Amino acid sequence: KITAGKGKHVKNILHLKAPGNWINDPNGFIYYQGRYHLFYQCFPYAPVWGTMHWGHAVSEDLVHWEHLDIAVFPTKRYDSNGVFSGSALEKDGRLYLYYSAVRYLEEEEENIHIPVQDVYETSQAMVVSEDGFQFDNWNGKRQIIPVIRDEQIADAGHTRDPKVWYDSGSYYMVLGSTFREKEGRAVFFRSRDGEHWQYAAQYRNPSFGRILECPDLFRLGDRYVFVGSAMYTEDAENGYEHQSVTALAEFDSRTCTMEISSEFQYVDYGMDLYAPQTNVDREGRRVLIGWMRMPEAVKEEGKKDWNGMMSLPRVVEIAEEHIYFRIHPEVEKYFSAEKEDKRHMDPGMPCRIKTTLSEGEYLEIGGYRIWVENGSVKTDRSRVFAGTDGRAAVCGTPTSLEHCGLDIFVEPNLIEVFINDGEYVISNVVYGLGNRITGYVEHVYTG
Repeated sequence: KITAGKGKHVKNILHLKAPGNWINDPNGFIYYQGRYHLFYQCFPYAPVWGTMHWGHAVSEDLVHWEHLDIAVFPTKRYDSNGVFSGSALEKDGRLYLYYSAVRYLEEEEENIHIPVQDVYETSQAMVVSEDGFQFDNWNGKRQIIPVIRDEQIADAGHTRDPKVWYDSGSYYMVLGSTFREKEGRAVFFRSRDGEHWQYAAQYRNPSFGRILECPDLFRLGDRYVFVGSAMYTEDAENGYEHQSVTALAEFDSRTCTMEISSEFQYVDYGMDLYAPQTNVDREGRRVLIGWMRMPEAVKEEGKKDWNGMMSLPRVVEIAEEHIYFRIHPEVEKYFSAEKEDKRHMDPGMPCRIKTTLSEGEYLEIGGYRIWVENGSVKTDRSRVFAGTDGRAAVCGTPTSLEHCGLDIFVEPNLIEVFINDGEYVISNVVYGLGNRITGYVEHVYTG
């Protein structure tokens, strides 16, 4: 039973959505004391980006979510203009939250949520909770890495999103940064106690774009996987400049040196998923959740306008030197139970479609179309995406596939297409599906 906070809290099934107003990056994703905690960037006053706070949601199964009260908000001079993204760690039974603290050098007079000429300083900070529900924003915060002035180490403004982990007696932190806003870089720090940090090493790569955000490095068996969000990439597709990428990596924990050992691939080929974060579930599986970018707020009668939602949880695995993002078993469990009690037939409820497509066949879901073209799975959302900011309507997998098994999850504002058990995923934000979603769609068309 959840007892923290007061009043009625918003609940979501499968996809965590903004409980009104704005959300973006997932933060502090962790399984702690019997529950999953997912914090997230939010602006709680309007359905637009603004001064960042950390919202907070909890779940017992990664499927049924309950939003709680705002967890972390600006109170210090160093975080006066935003509590930006970060991660969580359990230590000595307590929950440690690490975040980037932002202070604008000058604010716009007519909108204090925007820095003049996008100039600001970023430091790294932390706050510790005894139970995962109560956070002392007034006396419990501490700045742990001041603004970095040496550009050979990192950038004073664009160094953010600490991902922290513990391994073999040491704590590690990786930050996203840039070198003179020309090349993205991952910057590593190390600590003996999780509170006092020393610079260790860095790694640059053209695939990081001009600025790297939300880096994540983790081990699967004896391999490492790197995930990061690259800004202003030269090979941006479909008009998207910022994309989340992943690759196999080699990491030396003694020196904190990293090398990428495989070709980069997109985390998601629908191009809307961004700023994903991973952690380990109760069974030890590595799970990823990402923010689904929405160019327009959703307007629903009787509810606050809202903008932003999270993807389904995805299990990260390696097979034949390729990184897979598979459907989490708890999602499988939910839909198995749903099929038995026939709740999947309620209009507007999330539904699931399983099928196989061959060359020349297509599937249509409320105006959203999926087909196979030269072995590539393609999607077209143009009929359920009108009036947005010019984002791409057509997406597709990068290679010719010998087999095209599809597992599709549909809800009014998001369609996620898992191809060949997570070999690729295409996730598309949509608008206007509404009550056109009614149960399973089983028709495959040819011609």
